[in-house]
Amino acid sequence: MFDVVISGAGPSGSHCAKILVEAGYKVALIEKNTKWRKPCGGAVHSGVVNLYPQLKNLNSQKVIGVVMHSADYHKLEFKGSSDEYSIIVDRLELDNIMKDAALDAGAELFDKNIAYDFIMKNQKKIGIKTKSPTGIKEFHGKIMIAADGMSSKLAVKSGIRTKWTNNELAIGKCTIMEGNHNLDLESVHVFFKPFQGYGWIFPLNDKRFNIGTFTFGRDNLNNNIHKIYQNFIDNPNVEKLINSNNKIIWSSSYPFPAEGVLEKCLYTDNLMLIGDAGGFVSPISGEGIQTAVTSGKIAAETAIKALQNEDYSKTSLKNYRTNKEIKNIIRNFKQKFSMINFLYENKGNNLNKMFKLSKVDSEFRDQVVNMFAFGDMPSKDFITKVHLS
Repeated sequence: MFDVVISGAGPSGSHCAKILVEAGYKVALIEKNTKWRKPCGGAVHSGVVNLYPQLKNLNSQKVIGVVMHSADYHKLEFKGSSDEYSIIVDRLELDNIMKDAALDAGAELFDKNIAYDFIMKNQKKIGIKTKSPTGIKEFHGKIMIAADGMSSKLAVKSGIRTKWTNNELAIGKCTIMEGNHNLDLESVHVFFKPFQGYGWIFPLNDKRFNIGTFTFGRDNLNNNIHKIYQNFIDNPNVEKLINSNNKIIWSSSYPFPAEGVLEKCLYTDNLMLIGDAGGFVSPISGEGIQTAVTSGKIAAETAIKALQNEDYSKTSLKNYRTNKEIKNIIRNFKQKFSMINFLYENKGNNLNKMFKLSKVDSEFRDQVVNMFAFGDMPSKDFITKVHLS
């Protein structure tokens, strides 16, 4: 019997578990495979690094700049302050550091367990059933937390959301490569496409980098991710930055949520969804580590109050959804999602115009930078300027 049973030992689940056990509660952390590397660019915001100083011991590359390329290869470059940075890490290392921190704090790990259903009693969820190499296992808890990604069986079994449709997902492919490259180690490169999606190159160090591309929404059906990826790495503008003879260390393709937080599907009696399972992935950019960690934190704080009050109903767990930090994430993601059609209109022509204008209009450039870097909404005349250019 546990106070909280968490399915998924990624950033959201592990951070949630760490907070709960530090508050004195008994937590089961269920994971399908701790040796699995989630396909991901691996950009980790300084806010997460400050929570986990162990990440600094990896000597990871610190990034403060972005070089954005429009579909016709106009460039927009910017660098921020050294205080607001990201590091580029191997996701397997990140996940294991965060998981180990939860275990050191007192969480109990159950590896090679796939959560597939709930234990029910009197029409109430009282635990989670898993499939393991030794058979079916049951983990009883007062509160369950689904942190097991976009393919979470628990999220669907709960009835609070259905399976994702193809248009609600992004489909990506990424690779870790080793060899010579011509990358500025303080900057990441983003290549926007004439369809909904982009490619990226993130430097891991002077001999290794993460490269990938994805498509999302309506364009999933019109494109093959493996062909898109191959065309991307063969592009002359990309070949200027990387050596064509680089060694592939690891490669994988994957889907992830693309429309933002499922705000009406985050909680019910005895259950909360966090991380990718709840849609905490930023539209347009696909970034999700920092928001996943935030969702885990707020879910843990909500669970602590519920445990103190011995009230695990959806009325009690509603505090998760109405929390200020969660509301800010939802609002930010909605704003980004509202810009998608505009940005990719006419095969990415609006992005081309935006980057051209940025070269001659410093005020306009600042708005573009703030929109991509900080999620700020541009001024009312921003779109008009683009259409008139």
